Amino acid sequence: MLAWSIASYGQTDSLVQKNDSINNIALQEYNQKLVEVEQQRIADSIKKVELESQLSKLKTTDNLQKEELLQQLKSIEENEKRRIENKKAQIDSLRNSAKGYPVFGVMNDTLFLVYSKIGASTPKERAINISRKIEKLYEDDFLKTDSILVLKSENTYDIVYGEIIIMSISESDAIWYDKSMHELAQSFKETIKNSIVEAKNENSWLRIIVRIGLVLLVIGIAWGLIWLIGKGRSRLLLFINMKKDKWLKDLSYKDYTFMTAEQEMQVILFIVKIFRWFIYAILLYITLPIIFSIFPFSRDWANVLFQLVWSPFKSVLNAIWEYLPNLFSILVIYLVMKYVIRFVRYIFHEIEAEKLKLSGFHADWAMPTYSIVKFLLYAFMFVLIFPYLPGSDSNIFKGVSVFIGVLFSFGSSSLITNMVAGLVITYMRPFKIGDRIKIGDVTGDVVEKTLLVTRVRTIKNEVITIPNSSVLNGNTTNYSVEAMEKGLIIHTTVTIGYDVPWKNMHKALIDSALRTDLILDEPKPFVLQTSLDDFYVSYQINAYIREAGKQALIYSNLHQNIQDVCNEMGIEILSPHYRAARDGNMTTIPADYLPKDYKAPSFNVKLDDRND
Repeated sequence: MLAWSIASYGQTDSLVQKNDSINNIALQEYNQKLVEVEQQRIADSIKKVELESQLSKLKTTDNLQKEELLQQLKSIEENEKRRIENKKAQIDSLRNSAKGYPVFGVMNDTLFLVYSKIGASTPKERAINISRKIEKLYEDDFLKTDSILVLKSENTYDIVYGEIIIMSISESDAIWYDKSMHELAQSFKETIKNSIVEAKNENSWLRIIVRIGLVLLVIGIAWGLIWLIGKGRSRLLLFINMKKDKWLKDLSYKDYTFMTAEQEMQVILFIVKIFRWFIYAILLYITLPIIFSIFPFSRDWANVLFQLVWSPFKSVLNAIWEYLPNLFSILVIYLVMKYVIRFVRYIFHEIEAEKLKLSGFHADWAMPTYSIVKFLLYAFMFVLIFPYLPGSDSNIFKGVSVFIGVLFSFGSSSLITNMVAGLVITYMRPFKIGDRIKIGDVTGDVVEKTLLVTRVRTIKNEVITIPNSSVLNGNTTNYSVEAMEKGLIIHTTVTIGYDVPWKNMHKALIDSALRTDLILDEPKPFVLQTSLDDFYVSYQINAYIREAGKQALIYSNLHQNIQDVCNEMGIEILSPHYRAARDGNMTTIPADYLPKDYKAPSFNVKLDDRND
């Protein structure tokens, strides 16, 4: 009890010091004026006594002098009334701003407040001294509260017990409470007596034992409720587990499952857990104030504890309430921008579908341009919303924004490069989705174009991701862009020896091309002789196709047909390097293309007898 009182008094003293720092300016000016008024009152009182003494000594015949003295006395009384009215006006002006210093009872409850000084004692010192004297009276085992009296002194009313002056009531004190000095003194006396009597009753041994019993009873009831909640939770979980196969089914739409039965079970368990802790919190919220209210010294703890828990929630709720106007402004801006973006999307969809045509604006530019416009509109929306964000004008918010901007600047250089390259590629239009292209060593069909990368699927079904900066910096070959209108020319080279007439070779290559599926008859294939080398001639067959994505298959069939036609026409493909002694060797033409009676020529040696 004593340790608690010391701690409470220390806390009170710190609060009083804080309060004193707020009140000092206002009360110091008032007390300074009060000193001046008090000096004038004392001077008037002395003069009044002198005038009354002179008046009593006058004879009944001294009417003129008596009238003059009465006038002076009347003037002093009027000054006294004006003084009191001025003091009331000054105190009234301080009521809303100045706060008094509390006088504490034994139970650490505030009995009343002290606003004015008496003599050299400040209001704070008076409050502390009165609290100490009340504590001293409480510690007196032989105290008789009926002996606490109110006595009138020269300028004050004193509350006394024996030789102890508990406190004095001045004229200023009475004006602060808008009562006469006697009424205020009687009120304070009763308050002090009641606080001491109540403290002695509250701190009796019988009361303490009863309170301890009540605390144990409350704790027992709370523990029993916790046990019942635990039992109820176990039975509820058992019941849910028994019924889960009947109650819980997969939540799905077509082929997509939103939530499986197992996931639903986990959600139910989580809700039960949250509900259990919510019940515990309510039980604790009810139990602690009951326990704290049993002992007088702890009755304020419940409020303090409640404030510690509730204050953050209250602050959040107040902040949300105060933020609602800004939130509505943000919602209005968002909704307006949402429908503006929908309208813009509709326009660009019409352009993409070629329902709306703009001169010089290609249809495949529509959606990339829409993405850029949408980004700019969202950026503009953020600029409009930013001032309404909570804490947007704070230095911390600004610092974090700058920090994020610096991180983004240093960490996104390659990202920005690829985005800019993606924009340039979009408006250069070197290819579109589905085109057969060649970028560096990669050949395939374009399957995706984004602001950052281009994805190409090769003939082996390999999807290769190429950064847009690499696409922009290198050369891109598009096989599809002219294929449908003008046709794509494929070509391959065959080298044949000089012994084969070139006309025969031209015919063989053109026939091979015309036999090949997907090669166009018109424009007609043609042959170019690209070089005359040491041992052979290079013949290049050129043919038109429209399916640029089937080049590998067309080339394969073309090569097969070239071999077949050459064999049919008796043309041997001996290049690039093929050496043989012709006499006595089998021809390179496959046996299927040779006559059935074909025999390899014998090896002939001719001798010259002229030298014999």
